[in-house]
Amino acid sequence: MISICIPIYNFDVSALITALKLQIEQTQMGCELLLIDDGSEERFKRINRNYSAECQYVELEKNVGRSKIRNLFLSYATQPYLLFLDCDVVIDFPNFLQNYLDQLPLQPKIICGGRLYPKEMPDKNRMLRWNYGVQCESQPSGVRALYPNKSFMTNNFLIEKELFTSVRFDERLTQYGHEDTLFGYELSKRNIHILHIENPVVNGDIETNEEFLKKTEAGVENLIHILNFTNYDQQIINSIRLLKTYQRVKILKPILKPIFSLINPILRNKLIKKGNSVMLFNLYKLGLLFCN
Repeated sequence: MISICIPIYNFDVSALITALKLQIEQTQMGCELLLIDDGSEERFKRINRNYSAECQYVELEKNVGRSKIRNLFLSYATQPYLLFLDCDVVIDFPNFLQNYLDQLPLQPKIICGGRLYPKEMPDKNRMLRWNYGVQCESQPSGVRALYPNKSFMTNNFLIEKELFTSVRFDERLTQYGHEDTLFGYELSKRNIHILHIENPVVNGDIETNEEFLKKTEAGVENLIHILNFTNYDQQIINSIRLLKTYQRVKILKPILKPIFSLINPILRNKLIKKGNSVMLFNLYKLGLLFCN
């Protein structure tokens, strides 16, 4: 019934595979495990190769990026539904897989299960990712369903193979960030609405403040690419709070750009040291847009 698709990059998936195998055995349904390594370091590949006998395991010679690797699973999946999981997630629900299987009689097109973060606060040098995740990403299904396509995240979703064949991730996006935003937008254009259920995974790898800021900077660059890809479509601008804010104040760019050029390095250092303010983080992202 389901091809479980796990793109891997520099991570040991042993715990995730063990949890999934147990749930596959419990459900006694036709599920397959597919692993594709996206150019990881050799030390991670050595560990994950141990599962090549029990899963379909593929290694790419070089990193192709988050969009292309997800599309690549279509070449290997044999089941009518694909369940995508990030390699660093932790499955905390004993009925996680069954919860998705229970939805299949409804013939859903695409389902999002949601995301949680560890309850215990991390060290100070990882607080930014944790704070942002808890405040902005860990939303119950009822809240996510209010804006179904805007709330799409790639870390934990199930999609009909036939739909995914026709609506793929845009491979022009090769670095981190907002490939999920563009995918949700493409679904909206086709009047396909995402079903949100309460079936979250836990983010099991909290990046350092500096690592998260580097990813954020790449994500803002991707946002600019997306604006160009979509010819500044108002629909996608309205779906992203950062872009809506930028649109409202961009008339002040001659004034704000030099200001942000001065304060953004200060904001960055403050976020690296403390990482306790999502408001400052959002201001920093706005500054990145003005300075690009």
